[in-house]
Amino acid sequence: MRESIHPLAGLRQRIARIAASGGFESRPAEGWLTSGHARFDEAVGGGLAVGRTHEFFAADALDATSAAAFAALVALRTPGKAPLIWLRTSDAGRRSGHIYAPGIAELGGDPDRLLLVEAADPKMLLACANDAIRCAGSAAVIVESWGKFPLLDLTAGRRLALGARDAGTTLLMLRLNAVPAPSVAETRWGVTAAASHALEANAPGAPAFDLELLRWRGGPAGTRWRLDWNHDEHSFGETTLSGALLPLPARRAMASHGAAAA
Repeated sequence: MRESIHPLAGLRQRIARIAASGGFESRPAEGWLTSGHARFDEAVGGGLAVGRTHEFFAADALDATSAAAFAALVALRTPGKAPLIWLRTSDAGRRSGHIYAPGIAELGGDPDRLLLVEAADPKMLLACANDAIRCAGSAAVIVESWGKFPLLDLTAGRRLALGARDAGTTLLMLRLNAVPAPSVAETRWGVTAAASHALEANAPGAPAFDLELLRWRGGPAGTRWRLDWNHDEHSFGETTLSGALLPLPARRAMASHGAAAA
């Protein structure tokens, strides 16, 4: 996992080297970035369309880490060794935490594929995103922001979408602590944390996510899914949970109470 101190200049240099090197087989077969879960992929026409924009929202700050993890795991499912460009503002980095390379490896991903760039502000983030999506040698681009993002209006979003389409780059917009708004995204998802299924000896289970399809340009929305990450198969699936689970609102209330007590 690599970082750039001078975001825009460094990113342009790396993109130039990536484009010049060529030889990457970064595109999923048949133009889809699949989750590995057959029914989930089939429900959205085969998976997330390559060369399109897909948004992942965590409306509650408590779910920011889960939304970021889900976007990362989706991106890491792209085949080959082509780099994954992750752009974020410095503010998002402070609020949601640093990306932990050993953790990515533990989940079955290759942290060396990640090219991480932190931008000083949303304006720089958009500039970096417009450059990054035009790099045909990258497997996917993740753009992470925190809270409201006024600069990302319909005009800016359309410019990003056209750049991603022309380059064939999958653009994953990670919107943390933000409320969904009109956009040109192909799909829009709400992501929240789900209770994982404990392993033997009560060891922590695999990451689990509750997803709601908020918008899909190709069909109806409103579908809800629960996906669990399978480290061994490097894909998502479904796990039947046993035992009583604390409802999500109650878990959030307990977390908020604990934070207030601290």
